[in-house]
Amino acid sequence: MTTKELIQIVTSITQQNIEAINKSTAKLSEKQMNWIPNPGVWSVAQILAHMNEFGRYYHPTFLKKIENTRFTSTKEAFVSSPLGRSAWKSMKLGNAKNVKRKFKAQKGYNPNIDKGLVKGNEIETFLAQQNELLSIIEKAGTVNIRRVKIPISMSKIVRLRLGDALLFVVYHNQRHVQQILNLRKNTNFPKK
Repeated sequence: MTTKELIQIVTSITQQNIEAINKSTAKLSEKQMNWIPNPGVWSVAQILAHMNEFGRYYHPTFLKKIENTRFTSTKEAFVSSPLGRSAWKSMKLGNAKNVKRKFKAQKGYNPNIDKGLVKGNEIETFLAQQNELLSIIEKAGTVNIRRVKIPISMSKIVRLRLGDALLFVVYHNQRHVQQILNLRKNTNFPKK
């Protein structure tokens, strides 16, 4: 794929995520935000808190690497590394908007383990972060997204190409936005 196509893909998905959260969470009550259908399943607030914590790591990391890179000339083609392709493909939803593979969230990103992740302002924080991500994506289009490397949240030693890392984060968000939409469709979801 070209750099331009990758930037268009991650921009489009991020805009869709913003729109979906605006529509699906706009008038949710506290009860609805915190409703859990089964033990071990996250509430809307917990899902958003998880994504927000992800953004708190990746967004500053993206910005720092973009602003401090010496690889300032963009390349026409972007080629994923095998590790990068594996990472973002594992996050990508299936054709039927279904999760193909489930993962356990890391300790610091799991709201069932770290109760402090849910702060009560999850929707506002998520929307602000997604708008920030759109700005980061735009800046990423001005550097070589193949040469800039991003350390992943699980291990600072393992690094992905910026293009792969952007796809990974955006597909991760899309996956959890779909999780919120599915939760809202649950027949037992509170009416108020």
